Amino acid sequence: MHDPKIRLEKMIDNLKRHGYKITPQRLAILRILAYSLGHPSVEEIYQQIRIDFPTISIATVYKNISTMKTLGEVLELGFGNDSSRYDGHTPYPHPHVICTKCKKIVDSQLENFQDFTQKVIQETGFSIVNHRIDFFGLCPDCQRQNS
Repeated sequence: MHDPKIRLEKMIDNLKRHGYKITPQRLAILRILAYSLGHPSVEEIYQQIRIDFPTISIATVYKNISTMKTLGEVLELGFGNDSSRYDGHTPYPHPHVICTKCKKIVDSQLENFQDFTQKVIQETGFSIVNHRIDFFGLCPDCQRQNS
């Protein structure tokens, strides 16, 4: 598993390399993204940030997430009508398992995922620029509730 402290340092270094200042609010957003395994939405990040920074706007959170996405430090998971969720812990394409009831998102680290991508390239002739694989079902907590 990845070390969130190292992940946070990498995100900060990338921002600095691109000329961005590390404000206390930005650092708080980065910290949530680096340490969260739950793939928070902008709204969830905003609610956490407001505790320490009550005057921060949700637009500031959106702007920072957008910047991090542009720099390749955040992976956006869009779900149509639902709000997007963000993965700052593992910001590169990888499979996710999503609970259809509580909306929990869990990373799956399939060891042969690269082989799968190569097979798709070979079969289709496509030049793959991005990919996403999601599995949907009920998480163990929701399964217990349904029993």
